[in-house]
Amino acid sequence: MDAQGRGRAENVDPADQWVLNPNTGEYELRLTPSAPQSAVPGPRGSAPAPSRPAAPRGRTTTPVAPGRDVPPPRRRRGAPPEEPLPGRRGRRPVKQKSTAKKALLWTGGTMAFVLVAGATTGWFYLKHLEGNVGTTDVGDAAASNFSKDEAFDILIIGTDKRTGEGNEGYGDAGSVGHADTNILLHVSKDRTNATALSIPRDLIVDIPDCRTKQEDGNETVVAGQEDVRFNRSLGERGRDAGCTMRTVEAATGIKPDHFVMADFNAVKTLTSAVDGVEVCVEKAVDDKKSKLVLPAGKSTVEGEQALAFVRTRHAFGNSGDLDRIKVQQQFLGSLMRKMTSGDTLTSPTKLLKLAEAATKALTVDKAIGKVGTLKDIALELKKVPTKNISFMTIPVVDNPAEPVPVTVVIDDSKAPQVFDAINNDVSFTEVKAQQKKEKAEVAARLKGTKSAASDVRVRILNGGAAGGSAQLQLSYLQTEAGVTKSENAGNAEAALAKTTLEYAPDQADQARRLADIMGLSGAALKPGKSVTNAQGLPAMTLTLGKDFKGAGVKLNSAAVAPPRGASTADKVQCAS
Repeated sequence: MDAQGRGRAENVDPADQWVLNPNTGEYELRLTPSAPQSAVPGPRGSAPAPSRPAAPRGRTTTPVAPGRDVPPPRRRRGAPPEEPLPGRRGRRPVKQKSTAKKALLWTGGTMAFVLVAGATTGWFYLKHLEGNVGTTDVGDAAASNFSKDEAFDILIIGTDKRTGEGNEGYGDAGSVGHADTNILLHVSKDRTNATALSIPRDLIVDIPDCRTKQEDGNETVVAGQEDVRFNRSLGERGRDAGCTMRTVEAATGIKPDHFVMADFNAVKTLTSAVDGVEVCVEKAVDDKKSKLVLPAGKSTVEGEQALAFVRTRHAFGNSGDLDRIKVQQQFLGSLMRKMTSGDTLTSPTKLLKLAEAATKALTVDKAIGKVGTLKDIALELKKVPTKNISFMTIPVVDNPAEPVPVTVVIDDSKAPQVFDAINNDVSFTEVKAQQKKEKAEVAARLKGTKSAASDVRVRILNGGAAGGSAQLQLSYLQTEAGVTKSENAGNAEAALAKTTLEYAPDQADQARRLADIMGLSGAALKPGKSVTNAQGLPAMTLTLGKDFKGAGVKLNSAAVAPPRGASTADKVQCAS
């Protein structure tokens, strides 16, 4: 039934019994009494209502809305309990909820509404951000999903594609975007460290055949190419980011899990969203080509000036791509620090600007195209301390095929160590600590007593030096250095880049003497085992490598540390 005809109906919703108290001007909760009550007098001109018992002396009745049951009379605080109405047994007074509890209920309900409304608004905003992000289906070139419990590798691609206002001065006017700036970001499984490995755009590589999806949904295979620049792995002949990912795997043996791609506008919008990024240069810069003008020392750049900073090739070093990569690494480290600073993270305005700028700037593979997934990736990255993010570049050498080198090729003597470390989830910050320890151990090999030259017993092998070097060095040691217990043992089984001296622990004093005579570094000394010489006595083995400079010429070769990150994200550095 409706409210007008409820009468004494049981289980009336209390929300329907909030009535106005004319004495206080406020609404109060009036529960329906057990005893029958008369109807409230109607408006003027209506039939008179039946009479009802008079109110106790000194009290006034409280009018209620038409059609409502009359509430029981209220007694004053401290007054004795009232007698029950005639003809009825007494009953316990109805226990009313306290004002505090009412307030709590209403406040809780209001908060619940706000939370639901906020969640709905947040959901719509997330969908809005998701609409900003572009995605590319690269098939099996990328992983099918993102795992928060594993190490992961993301290929970050900066293209020279022109989009937006103010980019007319950069890139090729008709280009669909080449792989201009490339960083393979490896994040360790335990999130304690990360490695940002830059890949030079002028690196000569083989681009494999690549299956791509066209705008009409059909698939086609873009034929590969040999001995071409890395930047051609994107854009040319319709190659997509999946082709660049496959090229990285072919060149390094590291398979990227996902890719994130941005064009020139990303640098401009992201730096503006965080109110600029601090950079540092050793000398004042006035580059006519990029229009970059900066004083010596620290400056804050954003927008067009930030783009000029990362694009210039003529303001630093030898005006080459490798020097520009170092500058870009320094810039990214500064941008990371600014994006994770308290000034940014505690500012809702900056965070919203950053979210808009980042999502509008990005194109990613479909597996991470959801804003929720991108958020998960960002949160995983946030766990890595900036001091443990190593920036480095693939070890390269000038292209030997070019009379005047303008491109580079992978350095096969150093790069495999880097690729293996990333594939095996080895931290380069830990490598640097290990290198420091090893360097100390190597230096210690030269410290201690030295035997007399006449007590040194050594066999000499030619392991890559010029023909006849072993015999010439033998003559020098016997006639000029006093090492009379030496002999020529012929050629080594394998060629060595560096000269080495292997010795047993009890020959350390002999090794130090020979190292002093030849200018051998601690790294050239190889603790191991002795061999038997022509007289049947234990002797050391000296193997002359390709670095051998000639009989009697000291090598003074320094230890060559394995490639490592040139900088870390927590350090401020000045470009030079």
